[in-house]
Amino acid sequence: MAVRPNPKKDTSSDYRKNAMRAEVAAETQRLKQYLAPTVEMQDLFLEDIEIKMAGAHRTVHVVVDLPETQVGGVSLDRISAAAQAISEAMDNDPHDDGSPYNLEVSSPGVSRPLTEPRHWRRNVTRMVSVSVVNGDDVMGRIVSVDDDGITLIPELPVKKGMKAKQGDPLHLPFANIRKGRVEVEFAHLEDDPAGEDAPDDETTAEEA
Repeated sequence: MAVRPNPKKDTSSDYRKNAMRAEVAAETQRLKQYLAPTVEMQDLFLEDIEIKMAGAHRTVHVVVDLPETQVGGVSLDRISAAAQAISEAMDNDPHDDGSPYNLEVSSPGVSRPLTEPRHWRRNVTRMVSVSVVNGDDVMGRIVSVDDDGITLIPELPVKKGMKAKQGDPLHLPFANIRKGRVEVEFAHLEDDPAGEDAPDDETTAEEA
């Protein structure tokens, strides 16, 4: 019986994909450094940048947040102002290759995991669920954040229909926290200042 030779694996497409990923990662890091001062001038914090490619066209998604010292969410007016300033900065970028792009500027959405100390500080007084490295996961309301970790009032499990009960303050070191997320509370959202969007709600502006 004749044996068919195995064709050599074509790695050219993998090479191109890996090269593109490396190029996008380098450009993302460069843009973070370039745009950070522009975002800071808007009294905002540059949370993240994501670049998605479609041929020669790219979509640049910039996520901005309030500084740690401010409470509430980022209003649509501030997002729009930041988008205009970022767009002007990108149009005047001396190292840009001139390829077309769409710019999206938004505030963090509810899906953003809490992974950095500043994320926890921005959400003091909010209800969060915390995934820990050692021990049981915890749900509770953040009351303070220090250099070592967070302190929250845990929600104790109760039977369905019973009023929620709180436990004693619990301190969780950052070293024992995998990640966390904000629990949406409609009553809490109503307490936010008028005209401001809660950190749970993603507010987006686009610039061509």
